[in-house]
Amino acid sequence: MKHLIVGLGNIGDEYRLTRHNIGFMILDAFAEASNISFSTERYGDVGRGRIKNQQVVLLKPSTYMNLSGNAVRYWLEKEGIDKDHLLVLVDDIALPFGAIRIKPSGSDAGHNGLKHIAQMLGTQAYARLRFGIGSDYPRGCQVDYVLGAFPLDQRQQLPTRIEVACDAVRQCVLAGLQKAMCDYNNK
Repeated sequence: MKHLIVGLGNIGDEYRLTRHNIGFMILDAFAEASNISFSTERYGDVGRGRIKNQQVVLLKPSTYMNLSGNAVRYWLEKEGIDKDHLLVLVDDIALPFGAIRIKPSGSDAGHNGLKHIAQMLGTQAYARLRFGIGSDYPRGCQVDYVLGAFPLDQRQQLPTRIEVACDAVRQCVLAGLQKAMCDYNNK
């Protein structure tokens, strides 16, 4: 079985450690722990490997967040992967920092990356792992907040929280979405 795991983020050094790039950060950590390296290919950086008996294709789109659906659709088709084996890693302001919520489908909740993926796939029925970044920003400053860096106290906690997210991704691949939801939602 083959899975496409997509970490959402924006390319460029100015975005590298921002809240909006947590999908890239989780995928980088997952790739490192799985001994998978990335190469630049069409629509993004792609890594291929195995997690026990499962094949994985890792994707960090180079299309910028709001056009992520182009890369997702292309790589699903190119690799012959069914949408049932797609997992998108994304930031979520509705969750407290570091909280994880895995869902088999759902709305985009105002997230432009998820919105574009749904538009390009013609459905919102694809799995996502939402990583909480909190919502401690003044009214009208959401864009600055998500494109801002994590504060020092959260940066210190990030490695541990990212490790938990990587474990959840591994669980999705090896044991299935339902098991991962039971074990990791709200953990």
